[in-house]
Amino acid sequence: MAAVNAELRFEHVSFSYGTVPALRDVSFSLAPGERAALLGRNGAGKSTVLRLVTGLVHPAEGTVSVGDWDTRGRAPESLARRVGSVFQHADQQLFARSLRDDVAFGPRALGLAAAEIARRVDTALAALELTAHAAEHPYDLPPAFRKLAALAGALALEPAVLVLDEPTAGLDRPLRARVARALADSAAAGVVVLVATHDLAFAAEVLERSLVLDRGRVAWDAPLAALLTSSERLAPLGLAPPAGAALSAALDLPGRPVRERDVAHALARVAAARGPV
Repeated sequence: MAAVNAELRFEHVSFSYGTVPALRDVSFSLAPGERAALLGRNGAGKSTVLRLVTGLVHPAEGTVSVGDWDTRGRAPESLARRVGSVFQHADQQLFARSLRDDVAFGPRALGLAAAEIARRVDTALAALELTAHAAEHPYDLPPAFRKLAALAGALALEPAVLVLDEPTAGLDRPLRARVARALADSAAAGVVVLVATHDLAFAAEVLERSLVLDRGRVAWDAPLAALLTSSERLAPLGLAPPAGAALSAALDLPGRPVRERDVAHALARVAAARGPV
């Protein structure tokens, strides 16, 4: 999918809004194909991280890199060759007269040939099951579908890095499943997926690594499952585990799974091992 696979790196990054610090000495790296949840309380710095990745702001100190590109020297439209993004208020990213034209805007801005633009648009719409809505005006779509439309536009860029801010807000279970499949397919193609979210149930199903920010610093960087099954680590950060992870921890299931299907399988194995009551 991605034109180039690239690592996302933060190296000792600090950033302030005026005199108000937002990030302090943040360092992490995500390899191609990694799926990470960016977690933390409101105001912890999650949105600032996403803005730095997309080039909307630049570090006061340190370096943000996408592969061999330092974001400091690049405008957002230049970084769009490697970074796709969907922010929380997806309506702000839609403006064309049809969904197809909207999804085509990014590839067209990259100067791609018409046939390649059409291929990317068709692929992105199909990935989110939006093909039937291609001719509709984006604002004639329900709000939840507009969020999918914005994601389709990001996918059509075929980026090396995909950053999303609360992608499941307002989505029902079937639409969440569409987003989950699209993100899994992107990661399988080598795309770095970074998702800022409060939806830990979605994160448990789709993502694998957790980066937790607390007052602008990285407070936790480890496998997501280890975080979701540790109430001692979650509670101080204002986070609560999803039901499956909580059950897994409470019963001390083998391997402490957190995905619903894995928890169900582990419960079945434990029940079978115990035999009939």
